[in-house]
Amino acid sequence: MPQPPAPAERILVVDDEPEIVALVAYHLRRAGYAVLEADTGEEALETARREHPDLVVLDLMLPGLSGYDVLERLRADPDTRDVAVLMLTARREEPDRIRGLELGADDYLTKPFSFAELVLRVGAILRRARTGGRGDLLAVGPLVIDRAAITVTVDGRPVELTPTEFKLLVTLAERRGRVQGRAHLLETVWEAAPDIQTRTVDMHVQRLRAKLGDAGDLIETVRNFGYRLSATAGRGG
Repeated sequence: MPQPPAPAERILVVDDEPEIVALVAYHLRRAGYAVLEADTGEEALETARREHPDLVVLDLMLPGLSGYDVLERLRADPDTRDVAVLMLTARREEPDRIRGLELGADDYLTKPFSFAELVLRVGAILRRARTGGRGDLLAVGPLVIDRAAITVTVDGRPVELTPTEFKLLVTLAERRGRVQGRAHLLETVWEAAPDIQTRTVDMHVQRLRAKLGDAGDLIETVRNFGYRLSATAGRGG
């Protein structure tokens, strides 16, 4: 008996410009995704809580509740804190992009952007969420990573990570004891385009350490190069 097709991954598109929403939705649907839409921050939060999308394409320049506010509330809510977020911004200044990454965005695009690139970046983020088909566990001190179930525990306590944070942790754990340069991590974890900066790695490592609590000390900083996951505490440099 043939298996039913897998349900389409669902993308929530949030922008107050109807033309942008329509074009983004059109290209995502052509790529096989199911698309939800919202034009305000409040509607975006309500839809995310109700529909549990796989990814949110979030414009930062929203009226009223800004995209930054929405991102912060998504990450603070247990029901939505692990949803992937691709932020759209008309601001090219680095501090604006860094703020979004610090709040937990998985990636960003600067307007105007190519819709083909947007679809590619959505696919890359969702592939991170599906990482882990090998079925084995990675145990590093109190940290246990299940690549098949896509779960992380510290001393038996579940830790909720975004898809990018999970892929970053898996990458470091698989190469435990070896230093991973920022550029290499960008290529491996983010499948990065050349314009993505290494500060992206630093922001995500900072958030990952915070979520792991004491086990975050296993992620060591190697000054002027990158990061290494060690079995002994201490962040180094």
